[in-house]
Amino acid sequence: MRIFLFIAALLAAPLCAPALSPLAPSEALALQPDEILKDPALEARAREISKELRCLVCQNQSIDDSDATLARDLRILVRDRLTAGDTDTEAVDFIVERYGDFVLLRPPFKNSTLILWIGPGVIFAIGIFGVTLWHRRRRVAVAAPVAPLSADERARVDAMLAEKPDQ
Repeated sequence: MRIFLFIAALLAAPLCAPALSPLAPSEALALQPDEILKDPALEARAREISKELRCLVCQNQSIDDSDATLARDLRILVRDRLTAGDTDTEAVDFIVERYGDFVLLRPPFKNSTLILWIGPGVIFAIGIFGVTLWHRRRRVAVAAPVAPLSADERARVDAMLAEKPDQ
């Protein structure tokens, strides 16, 4: 029964998607009209910087995509820094100084972030090593020849099979 419900859900999903798409969140909803700078060049720079900074509330979105209040405050802070004459690097450095490297979607390669860069590769290598080791042991165990029964063992097995179970 569950498989039929699963198949029905798979078939119904493409039909429901167009009806639900107006309800889906949009990136355009994150940026408020009062945040947009009048200078298009400054606004483009602010948008590029905002795409590189992590929303500290959502943690999996840039502040450009997030509609959280803190993300809005960070977007305004970036725009204020750019309007004050900061370069892109200075504006990012100012925010990193306040919130740490965690605010960057692409953290820098240094000792404090080494585990972020090397950790996934190490875990993957350990996994591959484990699977290879398991596969080799399994293959050796399956391929090991089984010694045939001796005459005495064969007689005992035949005697057990010939016995009638108690009823």
